Amino acid sequence: MGPVALSACATPALLKPELSELQAEVRALRSDNLRLEARIEMLERNKAVAGQSGSLSTAGHAVAASEAHAMPELTVVKLKPKREAAPKVATSVAVIEPEPEVISSLEQVLPAAQSAYAGDGERGDMVFNNAVNALKTGNVEGGIAQLQQFAVEAPQHAKADNALYFSGLGYMGLNDFEDAATAFESVAKKYPAGDAVVDALLKLAECRTKMNQPADARKAYQRIVKDWPDTPAAQAARSRLSSLPNPAASP
Repeated sequence: MGPVALSACATPALLKPELSELQAEVRALRSDNLRLEARIEMLERNKAVAGQSGSLSTAGHAVAASEAHAMPELTVVKLKPKREAAPKVATSVAVIEPEPEVISSLEQVLPAAQSAYAGDGERGDMVFNNAVNALKTGNVEGGIAQLQQFAVEAPQHAKADNALYFSGLGYMGLNDFEDAATAFESVAKKYPAGDAVVDALLKLAECRTKMNQPADARKAYQRIVKDWPDTPAAQAARSRLSSLPNPAASP
């Protein structure tokens, strides 16, 4: 037992110098690694700086090349406009004015009309719509009377010309072509610029034809063709004119 114990105690003593030597080598390797890492880091920084310098040099060469091939400045040339007169544009518009007696009659009824519907356009619309509904529901005579009264009481209302026109249609429904013609003539005389005048003239010519008055019917159709040449009403008037008796062929 004694020798074995001595051998066990002697082994650590023999290994201690070797261990110290190994530790010294490890420290030396660590020191070398640190130096190598520092050198690698320095080399990488130098490489990065060299790369930036190269890119700047390339960019400088590119700028120089672009400046060498830069386009010359453009020269502005002012052109003098031709001294030509502008084309003439037709601006003349035919103005159809009411006849003097119509103006006089309007001046007489104007105060009454203003007092009847002044500031109350909705009331006038209601009266007009009720009168037209009377025509549609069969109360033709009542509708005519309401429309005629409305046209007298409110001659400046936006639907006054339409009131006369619809009253003429009512008279035609009763085969009273004379009173119908009178209503349509009133539209043409009192409201020559109204939206119902063309239709009123067509119906007036129709009434004159039914009353065997082709000359008067021709006048109404010819007025439509002259004053509203490019409208569907003018096309209808031309067609109906061809069907009227030709006065030149009369003996």
